[in-house]
Amino acid sequence: MAKSKKKRHPKKKGQSKATGQGGIAWGGPTARPSDRRWTIALAGLAVAAAAAGGYYWWLSAGVGDAFQALVPQGQAALKQVESHADRGRGQTHLDSGQIQVYGSDQPTSGPHDRTPTDPGFYDDAQPATQLVHGLEHGHIVIYYDQPDAQALATIKAWAGHFGGHWDGVIAVPQPGLGEGVALTAWTKRLWQERFDPAATAAFIDAYRGRGPENPVR
Repeated sequence: MAKSKKKRHPKKKGQSKATGQGGIAWGGPTARPSDRRWTIALAGLAVAAAAAGGYYWWLSAGVGDAFQALVPQGQAALKQVESHADRGRGQTHLDSGQIQVYGSDQPTSGPHDRTPTDPGFYDDAQPATQLVHGLEHGHIVIYYDQPDAQALATIKAWAGHFGGHWDGVIAVPQPGLGEGVALTAWTKRLWQERFDPAATAAFIDAYRGRGPENPVR
């Protein structure tokens, strides 16, 4: 009698030779050590990113809390704020290349560039016409020159913390001020012989987000 031939099943492409309990072959390919290392590395990066996000959220909240604590302490300084005439608002945009003379090193209103200066800390001077548009948006502009290290760190922190489109803080250098600091909002200005964090916080809180184009506070 002829022997029956045992039917052989061809192995599917990519099927692993490894077998589990009962000799059942697993369907998927085995993970290579390099794949496992890559997966672990990605997981580590995800954890680090989450931790960093939590840290920066905590840091930002700390800056905001410290700022709010100073606001009541600086209220008396608001009596020294200068109120200037409104010299133009709304759609008083300059044509490309047009020059505007404000009559002040820290203008508080008037015709301005179509592009505003964004909130943030700047190491280089910014065009006055763009700063004025920033004031119209409700931003506060801080002019600094050579404040002490702690004052500069505080200014940087606040310029980084308040970054809203209609209620931000802009910090720009202006040579010649020395240790002095000038604060401007739309039609408002406060000069300080030396940086006063409480007075500055009170000024920012009083006028930030209250520009004529779109008041949000």
